[in-house]
Amino acid sequence: MTVVQFQGKGGAKPQAVSKGGLIAALDIGSTKISCLIAEAMPAKHRSADADEKFSLKVLGVGHQLSRGVRSGAIINVDEAERAIRLAVDAAERMAQRSINDIYVNVSGGRPQSRLYTGTAAVASGQVEPADVDRVRDAALAQVDPGRRNILHLSPLQYQLDDARGIKDPAGMFGESLSLELGVVTVEPPHLKNLALAVERAHLSIAGFVIAPYAAARAVLAEDEKALGVTVVDMGGATTSFAIFHDGRLVTADVLPLGGQHITNDIARGLSTTIAHAERMKTLWGSALASAVDEREMISVPLLGERGVDTVQQVPKSMLTGIIRPRLEETFELLRARLEASGALHLAGRRLVITGGASQLNGVREVAAQWLDRQVRMGAPAHVQGMPESAHSPGFAVCAGLLNHALKPDVHWALPKSKAEAVERAQSGYVRRMGRWIAESF
Repeated sequence: MTVVQFQGKGGAKPQAVSKGGLIAALDIGSTKISCLIAEAMPAKHRSADADEKFSLKVLGVGHQLSRGVRSGAIINVDEAERAIRLAVDAAERMAQRSINDIYVNVSGGRPQSRLYTGTAAVASGQVEPADVDRVRDAALAQVDPGRRNILHLSPLQYQLDDARGIKDPAGMFGESLSLELGVVTVEPPHLKNLALAVERAHLSIAGFVIAPYAAARAVLAEDEKALGVTVVDMGGATTSFAIFHDGRLVTADVLPLGGQHITNDIARGLSTTIAHAERMKTLWGSALASAVDEREMISVPLLGERGVDTVQQVPKSMLTGIIRPRLEETFELLRARLEASGALHLAGRRLVITGGASQLNGVREVAAQWLDRQVRMGAPAHVQGMPESAHSPGFAVCAGLLNHALKPDVHWALPKSKAEAVERAQSGYVRRMGRWIAESF
C-alpha cells in the first residue's frame, strides 16, 4: 500500500529501519493513550517475504487515562498533551531510552474513502516500465481530495484490456492499461490538532496511520487479507472498520460509537456513577442473556443518594438489557456503512473484531448475527519483550503502528501541478475557516 501524507512542508517521511533503530508508536484513544517503544532486531527466521529483514523487540510500554480527547478528536490540547507526556514518559522509563519521532493513529477526522482509475495506452503492445509509470501518473492525476488531506493511497489492481486483478503487468501484452487506486482522506484540522498536541510534548510525528489499518497490521493473517476480510476496531468512543482484498486496503471509515457509550447507558439506566458503571460492565457485563440472570442480583450504588438508600439491588438481566440494544445499534450502523461503501463484495465472509470494547462478553455473537459473517476475535501477535497485559485487543492499534513503522508503506508523490493545486485549496480553506472563526467570536 502507498501513503501520501500532507503534514506541511516539514512533514516527515518514513525512513528505512536499521539494525538497533528505535521505533515508537502512540495510540491516542478516547479512553486511554498508549505508547510502545521497540527496537529493530535482525530476524532470526526469515519469512516468505524477503523484505522482512528485521523483527521487533519491545523495550517499553506506557499507558495513561485519556484526557482532552473525545471521539478520537482533540478537544483540550493542554490535557491531551499532559496525558501524552505521561504515557510516553512511562514507556521511556521502562525502555531506558529517549525517543524523538513517533507514529500516531487517526481515529477521527471523518475519514472518507474513494476509488480513482487512470488509463493509458500501451505504446508497443507489450507493457514496459514506462507504460506502468504513465498509467500511475494518470491515476494519481485523477485524485481530487478537495479540502481534505490524503492519509492512505492504495493501488488496488491493474487492468490490461479485459483482464482484471493484475498485480504486475510488466512484460504482458495488451493495448490499454488501467490502474485503480483506493484513497482515504481526512479533514486537515483534525491532523493539525493531533500534531499540535504531540509536538507540544516535544515529539515529531513520523507518520499518521488510520486506526483500523494499524489494527489490521497487528491482528490479520496474510491469507485473510488476500481472500478478503473486514477488520472492526471497537474503541472507547469510536468504532472503525477497514476492508481488505487481495492484500490491499480498499476502504476505511469510523463510527462515533464505542464502549464508553455502553458505560454511559448503564450509568443513566441504573442511576449510578460512570466509574461504577464501567466496573459493572467489566465484571458482569454481557450481551447474552442466561437463565439465571433474573435471580442473580447486583449491588448498584445510587448516584447522589445518602444514608440507607445509597445501594439498590437489581437483577443482572437489567444490565444485559441495557448492553444488548446499544451493541445492536452499533452493528446495525456498521452494516449500513459497509453496504454504503460499495466494497462489501470484496470483503469476503470473514470479520475480525479487535479493540478494547470488543472484549465485552457476547460481542462476537451479536456481530455474527447482525453482519452475517464468520467472526473471530483479533489480538496482536506475540512480539518479543511485550508484557502479557499488552497481548490484548486493546493494544492492537499500538502494536500495528509498530509493524507499520518496521515496514512502512511506499510513498508515491502526486504530480507537481496536482500537489500544488491541493496545497492551494487546503491553504485557502484554512484561511477561510480562520476568518469565519474570527468574525463569529
